[in-house]
Amino acid sequence: MMNTACAFTGHRPSKFPWRYDETDSRCVALKEELTGQISKLAEVGVTDFFSGMAEGTDTYCAQIVLDLRRKNPALNLHCVLPCEGQADRWSDSARERYHMIVARADFVDYVSRKYYDGCMLARNRRLVDQAGILLAVYNGERRGGTAATVRYAQKAGREIIMIDPLTPTLANSRNLS
Repeated sequence: MMNTACAFTGHRPSKFPWRYDETDSRCVALKEELTGQISKLAEVGVTDFFSGMAEGTDTYCAQIVLDLRRKNPALNLHCVLPCEGQADRWSDSARERYHMIVARADFVDYVSRKYYDGCMLARNRRLVDQAGILLAVYNGERRGGTAATVRYAQKAGREIIMIDPLTPTLANSRNLS
């Protein structure tokens, strides 16, 4: 499955200048770039997409896969969740989106049923371990979950498609166009 699988990582809305305003032109541009990259991956035979379902990048990408699946039923969405209750403290609209995506996913896998220190890191590593490609929305910060996931993927020799959330352009690695 590695050659036909892509995992997602990226920042939560608090790290973006538009925060939770998905109508902001920068967020719209980022989602357009993500849609283009996921579409190109599907065109070259990637059929399995893994999302950790954190707010922001993870849910944007999961929703894109579900939207693309309408035209390409070969696409599978795998939700790799750190624990039950991941979205319990989110806003009503974010929780509704989360549960709608998880309900429509092809596969749902929990790292743990209960939260524990490190379950998010374990989730991120599981995402990388299951995919040959990592699609990352990464602003270059050296600390945080996205940075750690990108470093883990680099050490594991994964192909990384990195998108700068502010431009949004491919920062480095393979360009699928």
